[in-house]
Amino acid sequence: MGSTTTLAGRSLKWLIIAIGTLVAATLLVLQAPGAAHAAAPDEPGGDQEQTAFYFAGVITYKDEPLPDIRVTVEGNGFEAETLTGADGRWRLYVPEKDAYTIEVDESTLPEGVIVEDNPKEEEFGLTGSVIINSFLAPGERTQTSFLDQVVERLANGLNFGLLLALASIGVSLIFGTTGLTNFAHAEILTFGAIVALVFGVWFAWPMWIVIPIVIVMGAILGWVLDAGLWKPLRRKGLGLVQLMIVSIGLSLAARYTFQFFIGGSTYQLPGAGGARDIKFGPISLSLLDVVSMGISIVLIAATAYWLLYTRIGKATRAISDNPGLAAASGINVDRVIRIVWVLSTALAAIAGVLWAYFRPGIKWDMGSGVLLLIFAAVTLGGLGTAFGALLGSIIVGILVEISTLWIPPDMKYVGALAVLIIILLVRPQGILGRKERLG
Repeated sequence: MGSTTTLAGRSLKWLIIAIGTLVAATLLVLQAPGAAHAAAPDEPGGDQEQTAFYFAGVITYKDEPLPDIRVTVEGNGFEAETLTGADGRWRLYVPEKDAYTIEVDESTLPEGVIVEDNPKEEEFGLTGSVIINSFLAPGERTQTSFLDQVVERLANGLNFGLLLALASIGVSLIFGTTGLTNFAHAEILTFGAIVALVFGVWFAWPMWIVIPIVIVMGAILGWVLDAGLWKPLRRKGLGLVQLMIVSIGLSLAARYTFQFFIGGSTYQLPGAGGARDIKFGPISLSLLDVVSMGISIVLIAATAYWLLYTRIGKATRAISDNPGLAAASGINVDRVIRIVWVLSTALAAIAGVLWAYFRPGIKWDMGSGVLLLIFAAVTLGGLGTAFGALLGSIIVGILVEISTLWIPPDMKYVGALAVLIIILLVRPQGILGRKERLG
């Protein structure tokens, strides 16, 4: 009995010693410097999965990297900053996907150099990284008067409104002739920009050749969509609600098809972000701005002439007024609708290229960012009226740009929609909306 008690006592003693040793070792490990916090993501062995979301970029000037440039990120209660390395590259990690403000400290840049579009609002897509392109240009930050700021934003708003009109007119023409609210129209803009990316960047063809290719490819896409999808659905007698749902599904399918082929990166067209060295008083424009406005005006004028003075244009207006009466009078309704689809998608495709220059960058979902503004312009001008879409687009474009004088840039679209709601409360049919005419 005595030996058994002694053996049990020794076993309990060694058990207590083992437990104490294990607890002490655990405490030592927990108090070690490496366990107090995870290593930074840029350090060897850093926990990449804990902070897998980041912004990154490279800052160069005249093809030379700029080191020690301070870059800051702020948003969602989070702030951080970093300096560019010897190769001009920088990276900033953030705790979660959200909208953030990225700003380059211009006091750390060489004298006489500024950053265009600084600070910049950015938001994550499906990927965990966002690449920021910083465009540097010679200049000085000077205090401009309120009137000069208004005039400059009016010019930018007119440019934006004209390219918005190219897409809005197509939406209005399609709605006027078929009654379809086409949610997939935004993806036609993306399609045009991707065609420009393929031929202008990957094949390195000059843009004066790429632009006609974009228009032709957009027209072919319109023909295929109507012949392969919309005409068969019309013949089946589907209602407008069913057709609208099909357009939403087509939009989602096209959007993720684009992502599959070009990925989640942002691509730049040749010459994007050029210096604004063309001066008209307080207005500063780049050569691309002037070319964009010129292309928009020429195409809009050609569309107006087509609507007013050609047989097909007059037939289009007649179908919008009364499709049954137009068919009874001998007009080939299906043929006219096919031409409307070809014209509308061609205009939207070129609008996508201009949009990629106006908001530098081509992304797989770039069209979705402008779709709401297109519908706002069409509704404001009057559903089914091409000239109403033009007027509504210019008003929306100017409101979007000029509203940044009073509200944050990331809320400027809200201001345009607020004005839209107010106008519709006063005139529900829109500014030029009427049932008798298209345009």
